[in-house]
Amino acid sequence: MSGKPIAEMSFEEAMTELEAIVAKLENAAAPLDESLDLYERGEALRKRCDERLKDAELRVRKIVAGADGAAKGAEPFDAE
Repeated sequence: MSGKPIAEMSFEEAMTELEAIVAKLENAAAPLDESLDLYERGEALRKRCDERLKDAELRVRKIVAGADGAAKGAEPFDAE
């Protein structure tokens, strides 16, 4: 696992570490106390990823190109 503070991680860094934690927990490859620590870090990483995705969504809402290629006002973002 990375020693980098979660608040400084990019989305990709946080997601990579989160995937590694999930794999380790799924394989029961860690003792109970370590598993609890991993779970806590995983939850913090999940929150970081969620924050970064929300930030990206807001940026996409701000930049919506019109038919002529010029940027126009924001439109609602529908993830579904």
